[in-house]
Amino acid sequence: MSLPDLIEIVPLDKPVRAEITVPGSKSITNRALILAALADGEVMLEGALWSEDTQIMVECLQELGFMVNVGPDPKETCNRTITVYGDGGRVPPGGTESQPMELFVGNAGTAARFLAAFVCLGKGVYRLHGVPRMHERPQAALFKALRELGYRVESSNDKLPVVIHGGGPKPGAKCQVSIEESSQFASALLLCAKQGGWEVKVVGENAEESPYVWLTENVQSAFNQFKVSSYPIEPDASSASYFQAASWLLTAVFTDTADINVRDVIRIKSKYPVGLVQMDKMFSNFFRWANHIGWYDGKTKQPKIAEISRLKDLGDSIMTAIVMIPFAAREIKFTDLGRLRVQETERVEALRTELTKCGAKVVEEGDTLTVFPSKLHGAEIETYHDHRMAMCFAVLGLKVPGIRIRNPACVKKTFPNFFQKLAALPPHGLGATILNAKTRQKLEKDELFED
Repeated sequence: MSLPDLIEIVPLDKPVRAEITVPGSKSITNRALILAALADGEVMLEGALWSEDTQIMVECLQELGFMVNVGPDPKETCNRTITVYGDGGRVPPGGTESQPMELFVGNAGTAARFLAAFVCLGKGVYRLHGVPRMHERPQAALFKALRELGYRVESSNDKLPVVIHGGGPKPGAKCQVSIEESSQFASALLLCAKQGGWEVKVVGENAEESPYVWLTENVQSAFNQFKVSSYPIEPDASSASYFQAASWLLTAVFTDTADINVRDVIRIKSKYPVGLVQMDKMFSNFFRWANHIGWYDGKTKQPKIAEISRLKDLGDSIMTAIVMIPFAAREIKFTDLGRLRVQETERVEALRTELTKCGAKVVEEGDTLTVFPSKLHGAEIETYHDHRMAMCFAVLGLKVPGIRIRNPACVKKTFPNFFQKLAALPPHGLGATILNAKTRQKLEKDELFED
């Protein structure tokens, strides 16, 4: 059953006490799927996310000829146990020049980038294509690197659709890849480098400390160092941020006692998690930033604006933080947002537009947004078919009356049962009422899942 085109979130009138589970990490799931396909024999991925992006990756691997079995996960509706049967690094052959093997990647950036490098290890011709927005997203740095490695990559504008001629492994081949526009370019190459015999040099801003490149290397090391037969996928820290933000928003005061905990990810009261793999596990720092009033320049002793960086501090959860700041103690400047402009939508502009629509004061300068404490009111939120826009503003609706979300079905990209989690009774949900905004009827559980 599909969600209505327009829904309304009814604010909660009191804090709730809940223990929430969230689905597995999309970033880890899609990396692990590629590595499992390159492994020798059977690999079982436990707690793997089952959403639009990961289904696309599984379907592409099956189209290529890999055996991939998908079973239920008793702990979380939107997770699966996925078993992949690898062939020791061999990729099945593609099609011919006149009839390439077609791989549809939707709007899944990880699938588009990872598979572009992956099919180079096969023989024959492959054509990758997606939805119109995916055809607008940058690919040039990755295609350039693949050509440096000696592969034939044909694209009229260095974007999708692309035709790739697989040439198999090329031991000793070298390339350089920039991560200025996306760290996924480097991750795509690194995931396949061992089987391809490639030497990959990563350059660009924050190249040595890129958290998503580090995540790739972390997952890869587990597959390289051990003969992995099963691999557990962490719950998604970006998805956890919505419920962590809801707890802060409903209590209005940061304390060490959380009302809403996210199971197996990180408690809100935890500040420095051990074994950090996902950058967004640091979202707990948001509460310190948002409530800290005494930011002063050490030299001038004048009030100093707090800054949060997309490159250094938070990943995708920076969008959650931006939407919460109207209720913070003071303004915060969000920096290094350039990559948000080339993702599912032009996210910098979208955040500014929709927050302003709700009454927030937001200043956009270059690749920064400065958000000020503001009195908000309801509005109809355009999601631009972006799952994170839908979820961020839905959380806002738990406090602000009249928040209506257009095209809420876009959450299926990473979190198909998100609205079920909002509406489920505590302790397994927040107990929110969600209405069909046109009929004013309350939506029941089955109507809140987007498959």
